[in-house]
Amino acid sequence: MTTLLISQTNGSAHATPSGHAERQERIEAAARALAHPRFGGLTREAATPGDLELADLVHSRAVMDTIRATRPAEGIGQIDADTFVSARSLEASATALGGVLRGMEAVILGEAHNAFILARPPGHHAERDRSMGFCLVNTIAIAARQVQRLHGAERVAIVDFDVHHGNGTQDIFADDPSVFYASSHQMPLYPGTGAPRETGVGNIVNVPLEAGSGGAEMRAAYKETILPALDNFAPDLILVSAGFDAERRDPLAQLEWVGADFAWLTGKLMDIAEKRCSNRLVSMLEGGYDLGGLASGVSAHVGMLLTGEAGPDYDEY
Repeated sequence: MTTLLISQTNGSAHATPSGHAERQERIEAAARALAHPRFGGLTREAATPGDLELADLVHSRAVMDTIRATRPAEGIGQIDADTFVSARSLEASATALGGVLRGMEAVILGEAHNAFILARPPGHHAERDRSMGFCLVNTIAIAARQVQRLHGAERVAIVDFDVHHGNGTQDIFADDPSVFYASSHQMPLYPGTGAPRETGVGNIVNVPLEAGSGGAEMRAAYKETILPALDNFAPDLILVSAGFDAERRDPLAQLEWVGADFAWLTGKLMDIAEKRCSNRLVSMLEGGYDLGGLASGVSAHVGMLLTGEAGPDYDEY
């Protein structure tokens, strides 16, 4: 199994206020975990900038106009209650986009079986017409549309295991049967979307999880609902919105996942990628706000991508 790790070197260009949950230290904590010798088999690249004009593929022009109008010459501007933009935020957003586009290219061309993109800011809350929820542009949605345009992928699946529902990704693709979106998430919780009745045109699958639930409930949700639907969709590529805020220590949610849960879920997604799309799977960091919990989840996820085995106890972090 060849796994490509694409890391962002300019994540700190996106500045958020002191004490904000979405901060550069997240990337640093995950990078330290992935520097362990057990990850020596990773193929590593630095992300290069992507073209943010591609945001027009999934967003109205109002999104980029608002970001540019709010972006200050120095300091930090505010888009909504929790979404901020600094002078160089678009530089970080461009490399996050470039990273996922490069990962996608690598798996499509057979250079790697799968890829993980370690970058910020996250993107899955950014809707068609607005940035929100720490997210400026919906990076993974842009990637889904671009793989259809450039590489002829007819059916793209996005699986989102962030603890918060990816309202933005759902909003963008709710009317598009060529893109499948499935999410497990705590509910009720921000942003308040993601009820099972939200099914788009039959391409959306939402499985809410109750606060306090853990790996057993997650496994049931995927075995009974999400994995069969994903398999039936028969995607040409699987994209993963990989948030690690369902980890038991996360300060913004109340699920009880541990490292082994992320490893199990990753393995199940890999099984379908092997069956349906020649192992083509590209995963991108979304949330995860306890640094130890994030390191644990990322290590379990990337360890499974790399070896196909659950590996050691990643709850050491």
